[in-house]
Amino acid sequence: MKVISHKICLLLLLLLTIPQSSIATIFYSKNEAMELAFGKSKQVELLSLFPNDQETAKIQKLAKVKLESGLFTFYIGKEQGNILGYAAIESITVRTKPETLMIVLTPEGELRNVYTLAFHEPPEYQPPERWYQQLYKRPLSAMDFNKGVDGISGATLSTRAAITSIRKVMAIYQVLVKDKSKL
Repeated sequence: MKVISHKICLLLLLLLTIPQSSIATIFYSKNEAMELAFGKSKQVELLSLFPNDQETAKIQKLAKVKLESGLFTFYIGKEQGNILGYAAIESITVRTKPETLMIVLTPEGELRNVYTLAFHEPPEYQPPERWYQQLYKRPLSAMDFNKGVDGISGATLSTRAAITSIRKVMAIYQVLVKDKSKL
């Protein structure tokens, strides 16, 4: 009897010592995210982009970040042939664990919304929706902590990671979508 209760106590102690931050929070599936971005029953098309070396250099200069991949995907929301906007799903490591954001741009490339799809760091490090609101309609050139973007004490790495992802998406849009549509 003592052996069984000792094992149960050890199991309970083990379960209580597992850090809460090891449990990831996933807020939206991909389908739910597309509905958030463009509305229910809207047409969503995939746009796969493969920047060449010159485009990659231009994107990296605008975004102030190195691209990790030669492939990028935008989701284009449409209704009756009209473009409602562009969405990109970006995952980036915050401290030691990833966050996944959906960054939604207007048809003109302005930041319209940012949704946290998944956050694997402790919840207190997650920027709230009201923090993202200060970024909406801000041009890429002003998407910087040195240009009026307020940080969040205690969530510095999360906000930096979010800004990095947003800058990357906006730069890719400018170089590979907006500039190409003018040709």
